Amino acid sequence: MKSSPLVALAAGLLLAGNAAAQDWSTIRIATEGAYAPWNFTNAAGQLEGFEIDLATELCARMEANCEIVAQAWDGIIPALQAGRYDAIMAGMSITDERLEVIDFSRSYATTPAIFVAPKESDLAAAGLPETRVDMTEIAPDEQALIDQLKELLDGLTVGVQTATIHENFLREYMGDIDIRTYDSQENLDLDLQAGRIDIALADQSGWQPLLEGDLGDDFTRVGPGFARGIFGKGVGVGIRQEDKALTEKFNAAIQSALEDGTVSELAIKWFGFDSAASS
Repeated sequence: MKSSPLVALAAGLLLAGNAAAQDWSTIRIATEGAYAPWNFTNAAGQLEGFEIDLATELCARMEANCEIVAQAWDGIIPALQAGRYDAIMAGMSITDERLEVIDFSRSYATTPAIFVAPKESDLAAAGLPETRVDMTEIAPDEQALIDQLKELLDGLTVGVQTATIHENFLREYMGDIDIRTYDSQENLDLDLQAGRIDIALADQSGWQPLLEGDLGDDFTRVGPGFARGIFGKGVGVGIRQEDKALTEKFNAAIQSALEDGTVSELAIKWFGFDSAASS
């Protein structure tokens, strides 16, 4: 049953008052828990990863008591809007589409998206250059590379995690190809290893567990890395639009952690390279 306008107005004023009164001494943060090395669940059932360490560091700087909870990627934004938690730290890129429904802190990390395929495949043998393509304004030589990649993918099955910027890129730029979606990076990796898909697209750092693991010698990067434009403005903390004070607190803590090198140290620890966003 729908509420009357007056009831809805009263409820909205109550929520606004609660938000204004919130001192954010306690913050509940959601993460996926299935996106190593950004965030994952270890053998003991504990959350680990770059964002788990970073969240702990940011909470200390904000002098906040934080609880980090696991939430499946599909539905993570609606659950934030419903008030199940206060913030999202889950390798989530800041995109115009997401900014229509939630707010973001400033970016704390940025890494390109890359394709990975079996090392013995025709795709790997194609010899596409491992340059970086800036999707903000695509140069003619970059468009030629995208067109070449599109031709190579024709007739193949391409894997990607669902509801991501990577899926959006495939559907907008790679034409009418066979796309198979997955609920997590882990399941995407498993199907690539099993040969149920020919190639897959994900964040470069998200490929680290596979490429540096026992099966890493069997797989390789294919072609360029893609960044900016449709891939967003880096990774940030997702926050409800009405919680401006919380956004400001995260911004200050992230800026501080970037300036003193903490984000870089954590990135090198978990990714093996510095993915810290420019301060």
